[in-house]
Amino acid sequence: MNNKKGSFKTLGWVMALSMVIALFWGQLTIVKSFVNFLFNPTAGALLTWNLAIGMFILVAILTLFSTLVQKYATDQKELRRLKKEQKDLQKKMKEFKEHPEKLAELQKELLPLTGKMMKVSMGGMIYTYIPFILFFRWFNDFFVSIGNPSILFGLSWFWFYFILTMIISTGLRKLLKIA
Repeated sequence: MNNKKGSFKTLGWVMALSMVIALFWGQLTIVKSFVNFLFNPTAGALLTWNLAIGMFILVAILTLFSTLVQKYATDQKELRRLKKEQKDLQKKMKEFKEHPEKLAELQKELLPLTGKMMKVSMGGMIYTYIPFILFFRWFNDFFVSIGNPSILFGLSWFWFYFILTMIISTGLRKLLKIA
């Protein structure tokens, strides 16, 4: 985790590899078999025991993992500084909304700042992208094999995961003071 500033080039390669895994999941039998070997006796057993509780536990673990990676793989001080600078610029933009020239100048300042923020905040994705693609492919295979049941309130596994992740992630980010 030496490069806390982030690298779009590395992230691009990781994303490309992830997409190859996702697209050719059926043909990558070695990868698929290894993932099944890892997840069937652990996550699969948990989901087989109790679908809703098992899914809740898995979502909590995955969200905790990704939140901790986000915290420690990004430069939190730099991210806070950039967010403060962005907020200050947005405040100035509201003040000058009737002055198009000044507003355009402030927007020019904001654009590179947004790129910097994105670069810093995406550092953690390098470490989580491939594991999450593997987990999502496994989730899909698992739920298809048991007939895609609804988990809670009629939600499919994906929507249950998505909504619960948002809730847990928000709480963890506040608890861990993540920018």
